[in-house]
Amino acid sequence: MSAAHTTAAPAGAPAPAPMDHRHVLRALSGLLIVLFVAMISTTVVSVALPQIIGSLDGTQSQYTWVVTATLLASTASTPIWGKLADLFSKKLLLQIAIGLFVVSSIACGFAQSTEQLIAFRAVQGLGMGALQVLVQVIIAAMISPKERGRYNGYLGGVMAVATVGGPLLGGFITDASWLGWRWCFFIAVPFTLLASVMLSRTLHLAEVRRPDTKVDYLGASLIAAGVSLLLLWVTFVGDDFDWVSWQSAVMVGGSVLILGAAVLVEARVKEPVVPLHVVRRRDPALAIVASLAVGMAMFGGAVFLGQYFQIGRGYSPTEAGLLTIPLMAGVLVSSTVAGRLVSKTGKVKPYIVTGVVVLALGFLGLSFIDHETPLVAVSLGMLGVGVGVGMSMQNLVLVLQNTVPLSEIGAASGAITFFRSLGGTMGVSVLGAVLAHQVANKIAHGLAELGIDPAASGSGGSTLNVAAMPPQVQEVVRAAYGDATGHIFLISACIAVVGVIASLFLTPTKLRDSVDL
Repeated sequence: MSAAHTTAAPAGAPAPAPMDHRHVLRALSGLLIVLFVAMISTTVVSVALPQIIGSLDGTQSQYTWVVTATLLASTASTPIWGKLADLFSKKLLLQIAIGLFVVSSIACGFAQSTEQLIAFRAVQGLGMGALQVLVQVIIAAMISPKERGRYNGYLGGVMAVATVGGPLLGGFITDASWLGWRWCFFIAVPFTLLASVMLSRTLHLAEVRRPDTKVDYLGASLIAAGVSLLLLWVTFVGDDFDWVSWQSAVMVGGSVLILGAAVLVEARVKEPVVPLHVVRRRDPALAIVASLAVGMAMFGGAVFLGQYFQIGRGYSPTEAGLLTIPLMAGVLVSSTVAGRLVSKTGKVKPYIVTGVVVLALGFLGLSFIDHETPLVAVSLGMLGVGVGVGMSMQNLVLVLQNTVPLSEIGAASGAITFFRSLGGTMGVSVLGAVLAHQVANKIAHGLAELGIDPAASGSGGSTLNVAAMPPQVQEVVRAAYGDATGHIFLISACIAVVGVIASLFLTPTKLRDSVDL
């Protein structure tokens, strides 16, 4: 099934010509399904997650971990998959990732406890990380940066359909008694198998491979270990131990030492997982900082919208999915329009700056919500966030890809996807910890006003099974979640401002017309 291999072209040889539109669309069809599957696996689950955790008798901390485990595995593996794509058959790697994703999705569907679900979601994250970065790498190998803006509109459309359709599908599956939440995981399997068949027939790449290279296993292991330790600290600090404690010192200090060692290794090896000579340059570095901020704000903030609508406002999973449509409509429209304008003008900075500014304003609007905010106001905030994401996220990838040759496109794409996912993972962990702390305080205060002992109320400040609580306690819990959510959106807005500052300093260059430098 793998594509034919060729060695790298000698110096002075003509750069590979971009594929024509018809051949690109044939190959792109399977790639878009792959991207759809990777994204829908998260969005289908997001709206059903409160009910899933409640069914498995999980807690708020475990709710966050189900999301964090997937992002953690995806983040740690992304640069490795990207580098492998520079060394081996991109098509073969994609098929391997699809197989891994199918097996882990089935395992998630059969999980019998929250701990099992978290473990299987971590494995699923490995496949998701591979699918997301390999799709970008393969598209970059087929299409020039300037024309890539046009096809980013298709990617944005798939993102929007997956994110709009995912919550709706997840809500329907969860509410349907003849299906149940386990089908939120099983539903991805047929789509994935269809994509595998299509790609085996339509994707044909001439692989550029250097026979004298080897994988930097030490660097990859150090990066994964350092990032994992840092995220473990972010997840548990403030709950299981204090911010200033020996546990914090050990975990943060250990993470700094491990990541420092990773930098030393990456600076010396011939084929680094994260190419430091690329990320040190001005525009790639700024694009990475902006992607880190956008990822942290978007994933960290948006992942709790389903919880806000279901627990804070009392809507069903299906209704919660419908209520997120403004967010995804913003992504669909803005990514399509901005992508076509980028291809037409060759300019990308104006759309990135505008997008990140709108993203920050959208989160700022959402920071004022509580459990009684009119849905129109919430929808306007979500629309702003969606427009900002659609205009900025994929265009930031273009900035980095525009500066590297085809032989390094995998490592470069993996690097920016890695930092974006890292931001998302840290965002979910940090904002989840903030939300849990705020909710616990508000519940304790609300129950005290009613003269109810929190320990005897059935809430404990942590469980998400609101339906099992007494009516009075339910009202307190819903108000606590609804009111506390605004705080995490305010933090997301502040994080997005960092992306605004980074994007303002990008060099206003034009995208190149060739696939390779």
